[in-house]
Amino acid sequence: MSENPKIRFGIIGCANIARKVARAINLAPNSTLYAIASRSMEKAHKFAANNGLSETVKIYGSYDQVLDDPCVDAVYMPLPTSLHLHWAVLAAHKKKHLLLEKPVALDVAQLDHILEACESNGVQFMTGSMWLHHPRTAKLKDLISDSKLFGPINYIHSSSTGPGTKEFLENNIRVKPDLDALGALGDLGWYCIEAALWAKDNQLPTTVTALPDVTKNSAGVILSFTASIQWEPLDHTVATIHCSFLSHTSMDLSISASNGTMRCNDYIIPYAENSASFEFTSGAKFAELHIGWSVSPEEVRVISQLPQEALMVQELSRLAEGIREFGYRPDRKWPDISRNTQLVLDAVKKSIDLGCKPVSL
Repeated sequence: MSENPKIRFGIIGCANIARKVARAINLAPNSTLYAIASRSMEKAHKFAANNGLSETVKIYGSYDQVLDDPCVDAVYMPLPTSLHLHWAVLAAHKKKHLLLEKPVALDVAQLDHILEACESNGVQFMTGSMWLHHPRTAKLKDLISDSKLFGPINYIHSSSTGPGTKEFLENNIRVKPDLDALGALGDLGWYCIEAALWAKDNQLPTTVTALPDVTKNSAGVILSFTASIQWEPLDHTVATIHCSFLSHTSMDLSISASNGTMRCNDYIIPYAENSASFEFTSGAKFAELHIGWSVSPEEVRVISQLPQEALMVQELSRLAEGIREFGYRPDRKWPDISRNTQLVLDAVKKSIDLGCKPVSL
């Protein structure tokens, strides 16, 4: 990897999450932060100063300048969702590999335009779902895929919640219909839907139903919701997800199967960036007289040499390098994960819009 030039990233938009990804780009061994852009030079310079960026990083006062820079290989785009279609398609046409913050689009029709642009221009697409790249996630997949230890999955539950402050609920872009119209469904629901699909090897469900506990703000943006996701009659798996800007912080994922249970309380952002754990139980039964259990949950701890966001950047850079050096085609895995997530997200929204009626996929 060191024999080849690092993948040079540009960041389009100086959102708060860009601070984390800027650090990740410089931590990954095969990438470097080359340029940042904001709609104003003042904001771009302030971002560079506040985050201790190298003086060699190019600073631009428009998004177009990053895309027009021939030295930029890939772009990270943490813009409001309403801006994704325009700038993501333009980035692909400029032959820039694309790391697009979630939610990636307002609906699957928009996402299809983005994916088609990436495919036709031979650039790699990836959503900024960092948790998928943590080594814990791979270990989880190994265990829940073990037919003897775990067995067929029958129930999945995931939550992603956070206590929105008065300032957040009034002014954050996630509650503004012209910026991020999907609200908690897009910002938090993306993770929960993605996790349920991940557990099912990205297999689309058959039916999605929102529960009638939906809370919206005065502009109609979703602040809190719950939904059920069913794979019946294929294999009788059911998932429930709950997402809210109105509850205490949670990032839970639990999966139950015929012979095992897995629980993880920090699956989106680990409690610590250098290690992460989960609980795994297999073959549990009640003790005699039901005064206890036959086994206790096993804590499985996984060490990570790099933060999950740096591993995400490293993976995109590896794929970009393969395209550049060996003429490989972009990896379809990541667009497929994103498209199925968007399809289910769209179904949840449709169910909410229909008064919580079931929606078939």
